[in-house]
Amino acid sequence: MKKIKYKYIHILIIILGILFITIPTLHTNLWFDESYSVALSYHHTFPEIWSITGHDVHPPFYYWMLKIVSLILGNNILGYRLLSVLAIAIIGILGYTHIRKDFGEKVGAIFSFLVFTLPINIVYAGEIRMYGWGMLFTVITAIYAYRIYIGKATTKNWVIFATFSLISAYTHYYGLMASGIINILLWIAKLKEAIRAKQLTKDLKIFIIQAIIQVVLYIPWVVFLALQISQVSKGFWIGFQFPDTIIEMFLFQFTGNLEENQYTPTWLAGTYGIVVCLYLIYRIYRNKKQKESTSIKPARYAISVYLAVILGASIVSWIMGRPIIYARYFLVITGLIIFAISYIIAKIGSKVGNIIIIILTVFVATYTNINLAFINYDKTNQEPFTYLEENIQEGDIFIYGNEGSGFVVSARFPDYMYYFYDFEGWHVEEAYKAYGPKMETVSNLDFLKDYKGRIWFVNAGTHSIYEQASQTYPEMKLIKQAKFSVKYKLYQYTFSLVEKT
Repeated sequence: MKKIKYKYIHILIIILGILFITIPTLHTNLWFDESYSVALSYHHTFPEIWSITGHDVHPPFYYWMLKIVSLILGNNILGYRLLSVLAIAIIGILGYTHIRKDFGEKVGAIFSFLVFTLPINIVYAGEIRMYGWGMLFTVITAIYAYRIYIGKATTKNWVIFATFSLISAYTHYYGLMASGIINILLWIAKLKEAIRAKQLTKDLKIFIIQAIIQVVLYIPWVVFLALQISQVSKGFWIGFQFPDTIIEMFLFQFTGNLEENQYTPTWLAGTYGIVVCLYLIYRIYRNKKQKESTSIKPARYAISVYLAVILGASIVSWIMGRPIIYARYFLVITGLIIFAISYIIAKIGSKVGNIIIIILTVFVATYTNINLAFINYDKTNQEPFTYLEENIQEGDIFIYGNEGSGFVVSARFPDYMYYFYDFEGWHVEEAYKAYGPKMETVSNLDFLKDYKGRIWFVNAGTHSIYEQASQTYPEMKLIKQAKFSVKYKLYQYTFSLVEKT
């Protein structure tokens, strides 16, 4: 009866959880990274996506998934967004189908609960990016590695492990590090078994075969990875400042707050994260003090992989001489932390302490969700595009710089000609081919010399392309200007419409 009770409670958590994370996602806003995802998947074939992403900072698998959505639904922003919701939904369902079966009813239910209520997942459930899917693939890889580790080395488990390990690597480079570390840990475990047995065991043979297959299938991408390091790094934008970056990473894991985008007040975010961590540390300490302490080995396994990825990213940053540590990237391995928290709470947590953590999580999650919904559905978000729809004419061209607003416009109005003015020398011509045949990267404004017609200049931060162009080509006549501030990602849109005769 107790199992049946937990079962139905767990199913209810999943249903309500999916509805909960969907609430703030039903909108068509975009920011730069999302515009890149949309443009790349809409304008290009599967081989072209492979080629273009080789010059970007992420592998191609997620973009292929988006391409499939575009083939079915067309250039449907809402459809792309719901694909991301699906990833978080599946992770939550894994709590019932896998975590519950492997680690018990309580662990599975708490895992699903945290997947749907941890604010970082609420914020990124609707992002048209690969992070949620990267998290899903990493979690599946870890689950099946653990099943093989404890002796459930069936053919099905080996195939699923190897497949999702490779897919994880093809989705995000933090997924590559996570799957690589999980493979190494599994190899060490199977090697120890072989040493104890004093022979090459069947499991070790299978591991070696599947590892070779993974490496061979990833070699084609290694060429592009090397290309990215040599070319994209010239315009690498990630910075690292101690201790600010460390604090930001900590807060991000518990809230989804990043840079100027604050979905939860910093004081509340910090308090929530600190309370959770202190509670976990205290329960682990109390458990060790008991004569018959409960093993938390699976949680240690998950935390070890998480910390190893951080170490790996730090080492790669040191080797490259450029940081690749960025808070948002850790979302790919956040599922491991969610599992560790769930396991510790379920196995060695106190009843009162667990209730307090659950209540606090619900409070922060509800606050974040309401705030996110107000931001995403704010009427100002559509004002720039309504303005363009009312004023744009056939034959108009757009010029913009290294700010996201211009790229968003090009993704929302793909039938016009766009010029990306790379005045900062980012050297991203190949990567920005993602925006299709009607977007051209230029290093100066000389192409306007013989141009006649209407031009839209979109803001470029502190550098005014319009002012520069008007000084070079005084024959340009200003028709109108407009400025918009939107809630979504706090973007600014400044339009200067001119006519060059």
